[in-house]
Amino acid sequence: MTKYLVVGGSKGIGAAIVANLLQRDCEVVVFSRTKPEIESIVWHQIDVVTTNTFPELNHLDGLVYCPGSINLKPINRLSTDDFLNDLTINFLSAVKVFQQYLPLLKKSSNASVVFFSTVAVLQGMPFHASISAAKAALEGFARSAAAELAPLIRINVVAPSLTDTPLAAMLLNTDVKKENAANRHPLKKVGNVIDIADATVYLLCDAKWITGQTLHVDGGLSTLRV
Repeated sequence: MTKYLVVGGSKGIGAAIVANLLQRDCEVVVFSRTKPEIESIVWHQIDVVTTNTFPELNHLDGLVYCPGSINLKPINRLSTDDFLNDLTINFLSAVKVFQQYLPLLKKSSNASVVFFSTVAVLQGMPFHASISAAKAALEGFARSAAAELAPLIRINVVAPSLTDTPLAAMLLNTDVKKENAANRHPLKKVGNVIDIADATVYLLCDAKWITGQTLHVDGGLSTLRV
C-alpha cells in the first residue's frame, strides 16, 4: 500500500487531500496541531515550526506540505519579524520536514513531493511582499531539489489563487467580499478545496512524467485578462 505524509492535513486543503488519498486506498500519516476529523489515518500532533524531532516512519512514498500564512500588509508596515515568520512557516519548515524524510523517499519506487506556493509569486500583487518572497523561495528550492533528485523523486508545486479555506476566512467573510474576489478571476469564482486537492493528488500520484513544475490552479488569474 502506498503511504503518504500530509503536513497540515487537518483542515482546508490539507484535509481534502487526505480524503482524496483515502479514497484511493492509500495509507495516510498526518502531522498537524489540531486533530483531524477524518479517521482511518495515523495522526501525530506536531507543530512543524517549533518541532525539530519527528516520528520515525517505516516507509514513505510521498510528502505534501500544506502549512501557510496570509500576512497582507503594506511594505512600509512589514517588520523583519513578519518576513522571518512567513519564511519559517512557508519555506524553512517545509525544507526541515523534507530533509527529515528524504532518506525514506529515496527508498520508494515512485516517490513524489508537492509543496504549495501562491499565484502572487508569478503575478505581482499589492500587500503580498512578505508571503510572495517566502513562496518564491520555496518554488526555487523545489526546482533545484527536483533537478538534484531526479529521477528518484518527483518534486512539484501547486500555486493556488484565493481559496475558500479557514485560513482565508477573513478575506471571504461577507457576500460582497466573495463576489469581488470571484470577479477578479477569469472563471468568476474563488477556489475550493476539492479543486486544489485534485490537482495536488494528480501531481503526487499520477503525473509520472512531471517534475520541477509549478501548477497554477488559480481560475486563470495568473495568465488571462478577460
